[in-house]
Amino acid sequence: MYKKITFLILIVFSFSCSFETPTKFTNEALQETLYQTDNTETTLQKVLKKYKGEKVLLNVWASWCRDCIVALPKLKELQKEFPDVNYVFLSTDRNLYSWKKALDKYKIEGSHFFVEKGMDGDLGDFLNSNWIPRYLVVNENGFVDLFKAKKITDVRIVNALKK
Repeated sequence: MYKKITFLILIVFSFSCSFETPTKFTNEALQETLYQTDNTETTLQKVLKKYKGEKVLLNVWASWCRDCIVALPKLKELQKEFPDVNYVFLSTDRNLYSWKKALDKYKIEGSHFFVEKGMDGDLGDFLNSNWIPRYLVVNENGFVDLFKAKKITDVRIVNALKK
C-alpha cells in the first residue's frame, strides 16, 4: 500500500512540475539571435529591455502559417482597442525573404523580428510548443503575465492587457 501511495505522489508531482507556467524567460531564450528588418542582429533580451516599463504582446508567427494569417484582422482590432501596448512579432519563417514579403503583403503594424533558429532554438524550447500562432503578454516589469494563448480571441489576452 505504501508503495502505491508513493508512486501516485511521484506521478502527481512530476505532472504538476511539467505544466508549470513560467513568469520569466530563460537566459537561453533571452539570448536567442533575432534579426531586425534592416538585417541587423539583436537578442530577445535587448528587445524586451527596450520596452521595460511598458506592456508587450508577443506574437510568435510565420507567413506560411494559415492560422497566423487568419488571425491578423482580429489582431489589428486588438491593436486599435489597446493602442498603448507594444506589439512585437517574432517570425519563425524559414527565410528572411518570406518573412519580409509577408510584412509588406499583410501590412502588419508593430516591431518585427526574425527568429534565426525558428522553433528549433532556445526560444522554441522555452515556449515548449509545436504550434503557432502563440501569444504572450509581458508586463511592465518584464514578467510574463500570459504564457500560452494559441488564439488571438483568447479572452485571457484582453484580461492580461487590462491588468
